[in-house]
Amino acid sequence: MSASEQLASFLARIRGGDLGAIPVVVGIVVIWTVFQLLNPLFLSSENLSNLTMQCAAIGTIALGVVLVLLLGEIDLSVGSVSGLAAAVLAVSFMQLQWPLVLAILAAMAIGCLVGLLYGYLFTRFGLPSFVITLAGLLGFLGLQLWVLGETGSIAFPFDAWIVQFAQQMFLPAWASYVAAVLAVAAFAFSLLRRARRRAAANLVSQGYLEIGVRSAVLLAFLLVAAWYLNLYRGVGVMFLLFLALVVAINFALTRTRWGRAVYAVGGSVEAARRAGIRVDRIYLSVFAMCSTLAAVGGILAAARLGSATQSSGTGDVNLNAIAAAVIGGTSLFGGRGSAFSALIGIVVIQSISSGLTLLNLDSSVQFMVTGVVLVLAVIVDSISRRTRAATGRA
Repeated sequence: MSASEQLASFLARIRGGDLGAIPVVVGIVVIWTVFQLLNPLFLSSENLSNLTMQCAAIGTIALGVVLVLLLGEIDLSVGSVSGLAAAVLAVSFMQLQWPLVLAILAAMAIGCLVGLLYGYLFTRFGLPSFVITLAGLLGFLGLQLWVLGETGSIAFPFDAWIVQFAQQMFLPAWASYVAAVLAVAAFAFSLLRRARRRAAANLVSQGYLEIGVRSAVLLAFLLVAAWYLNLYRGVGVMFLLFLALVVAINFALTRTRWGRAVYAVGGSVEAARRAGIRVDRIYLSVFAMCSTLAAVGGILAAARLGSATQSSGTGDVNLNAIAAAVIGGTSLFGGRGSAFSALIGIVVIQSISSGLTLLNLDSSVQFMVTGVVLVLAVIVDSISRRTRAATGRA
């Protein structure tokens, strides 16, 4: 496909309502430009390094929310599940003296069991996910308080590996550049492999020139980003873990039969069932993955804070995770979105939080601004959905 044909295809998708990540990327540029003009420290390497670390925990929770939204469902309890996982980690590691790895696995297992319970109630009794997870929000918050006990707060020692991982571990400069090169090599290999498969099936595929240009642009971006972050402390290992989770979930959604089934169920449950997809299993697996990722996010948040408290997973954690998934481009109507929605969405939310903090504005302003951005994201989603329906692309 020539460059002119690719441009024409891109413009046709835009006219058809398939905006992709364009609105949110434009939003990030606008947000960063405004805050940089108001405070020159916003785009400093120190602030951006801290911003990436702040994205990891809630971004991981948002990644699970993306999966549920792809089915056209919702999970309102991800904050409570993350807080419960943090409490289980703290009690098992600090009070019961379990090995750290076993304590982490126990916390993740709790999250997985919660998701399986949701999936069972949803598929067996047909309860709305809104009701199930709202009950879970209340119930697991109470269970979190019970697990923590009368003290209500359990601190981790500063020299604990998990605390060091979340607060002090950064890649050496050379390792960040190597990681960037390896990531682009994997990206280019994936595109080449897909292009060859499509060409072998006599389908339209990307040309080698386009693949080379895209890979070169991505490599330049990653190298510049790594260089700039290395001016301060570098690329945080916890943020790198979040990126790895995003890539892994994206691979599962786009390159596996399970991922195609998730999009099919989100698009039309009845059509997916008639196509032979085990719909109940898809619901069970997605709810389980959502709660497991919420547990992982809770573990990261507790490690970042250095303790598990009664406020773990409460406050704006739940709302920010859901808002990040929607702002990042995942449709509330199901069947459209990607794992990268969590990454883009949480960058928007944390950018707003960081910028307003630098401006010494009250947190009330942050809530109002985030609310406005969320409404705008839903409006864009609704308009693009109507446009696709009008042009026969829904």
